[in-house]
Amino acid sequence: MSTSRVFVGRLAGRGVFDPVGDRIGKVRDVLVVFREAAAPRVVGLIVEIPGKRRVFVPISRVTSIGSGQVITTGLINIRRFEQRAGEARMIAELIGRDVELLPERPGDPTIKARIEDAAIERARSGEWIVSEVFVRLPKTAGAFTRGDSRIVGWNDLKLPAQNATAQSAELLIRTLVDLKPADLAEALLELPRQRMLEVVQELSESRVADALEEMAEADQLALLAQLPKDRTADVLDRMEPDDAADLIAALPAAQGEQLLDLMEPEEAEDVRRLLVYDADTAGGLMSPVPIVLSGESSVAEGLAMIRRAEIPPAMASAVYVTHPPYETPTGEYVGMVHFQRMLRFPPHESLSALLDPEIEAVAATASAAEVSRRLASYDLVALPVIDEQDRLVGVVTVDDVLDHLLPDDWRHADDETPEAAR
Repeated sequence: MSTSRVFVGRLAGRGVFDPVGDRIGKVRDVLVVFREAAAPRVVGLIVEIPGKRRVFVPISRVTSIGSGQVITTGLINIRRFEQRAGEARMIAELIGRDVELLPERPGDPTIKARIEDAAIERARSGEWIVSEVFVRLPKTAGAFTRGDSRIVGWNDLKLPAQNATAQSAELLIRTLVDLKPADLAEALLELPRQRMLEVVQELSESRVADALEEMAEADQLALLAQLPKDRTADVLDRMEPDDAADLIAALPAAQGEQLLDLMEPEEAEDVRRLLVYDADTAGGLMSPVPIVLSGESSVAEGLAMIRRAEIPPAMASAVYVTHPPYETPTGEYVGMVHFQRMLRFPPHESLSALLDPEIEAVAATASAAEVSRRLASYDLVALPVIDEQDRLVGVVTVDDVLDHLLPDDWRHADDETPEAAR
């Protein structure tokens, strides 16, 4: 095995390959076991394989670490990684922690520092250990970013108690930045509770909102219970209104009303309108922010609207034509135009000439089962929802319906047969 020293910060995200060069996945973290009288021992790597599954690869099955890649024996256990007691993840739990440097001479005071990175290296005994640590010293009280840096041995450090101090999440966040919302949610839930809160504190409200939308209700509530109310309201502002409404509906009425009062008025108004409907109706499932245009609008205008990056794919499948006003609840609903139909006509063609006469809107009080039947019958990914005055009030998308119909624990379902434990 390669004996070169490797810094964990540079190892994160590197490709993992089998002996013939086929890619297995990429490194997400390094797993270690702390020891009282010696440097932590590396027990393996946490590797993300296709399907966004994180698995454990024992260090004994790693034949080479270096040159920007990791080579393994090719034999890995695809059982989902589960952390054991006594194990620690270097990126998730070690890097970013505040420590103290032991004095060089007896009687000298210890020096505060923060771990910025750490090197792993194969010892003469054959085991891999945390050999050196890159630390930053504060230039002024608490100002680690401007302080001097140095590389020290592990034995020159005094590690405080696990919960004695907050931990910087800068490196960990860099490893999460490329994750899709569902994968970000899973990565957060895998972290120890305190570490997850530290990471959430440093994530933007938009990224926290992305992750919350992909969590089960129990996980959402557990996380929000740890956030200040003002921050919770800011996160809710950035969630899709239907997801925010579901979350607020799960809270005690007084707490939900307090959060609504703290939200931006326009965002809160969208959520309040959704809370009027039962959860298993079209009104309870819909999003209140479809793409609405007038009949005189052109194909070019319609295509420009659905090209916007912030529009979810299902919502971008069609535009909806109404009389003014053009924000929900709109004027009288006229019809819908699929984006594929718009692609078949010249840019100057008016949307009123392209309406689909076969698709009727569904009432806001219609059951989730009726919405499912309509979507399936017409091979649709989105269905307009109207109120008793024939005003467009929202759109139900197929992902909304699936989320409602699937079991509560579908996000954690694992239909692969677990292999032998590591």
